[in-house]
Amino acid sequence: MKFVTLAAATLLAATPAFAQDARSSQDFLKEAIQGNNAEVEMGKLAAARGGSKDVRDFGKMLSTDHAKAGAEARKVAGQIKLTPPTGIPPEAQETKAKLEKLKGAEFDKEFAVAMVEDHEKDIAAYTEQATNGDDNRVKGLATKQLPTLKKHLDMAQKLAPKGQ
Repeated sequence: MKFVTLAAATLLAATPAFAQDARSSQDFLKEAIQGNNAEVEMGKLAAARGGSKDVRDFGKMLSTDHAKAGAEARKVAGQIKLTPPTGIPPEAQETKAKLEKLKGAEFDKEFAVAMVEDHEKDIAAYTEQATNGDDNRVKGLATKQLPTLKKHLDMAQKLAPKGQ
């Protein structure tokens, strides 16, 4: 009997659906809000420091789109009684600090590569949340924002140097 109980407990602990706790949508939403904050800042930086018109225009679009997405995410946070975080994630702070030292073509290259990597990660997280999230409001938000993230990824890939 002890073996059966232990085996069942081990199986449940190893099951991804069981491992996903009730906070997963809240955690996603916190990260999404901070990610949107970061994209607004990165977009402003690109609009100011980009060497090409395409990068500057992309930066403006990022700022606008992610400001809107952030407002929507903060609204959902209010609906689920979650205090929205402020600031940007540490990895975005590092990227921003690196980019602030660059300008022109060098900025454009590093910015585009960073935006490709960031949007690939975002799309994976938003897809996971849209599919497996534990709160329908957060799932809906993730689903709604995926097309914009995919558009941003496509544009960043076109700006990135080939082979990156």
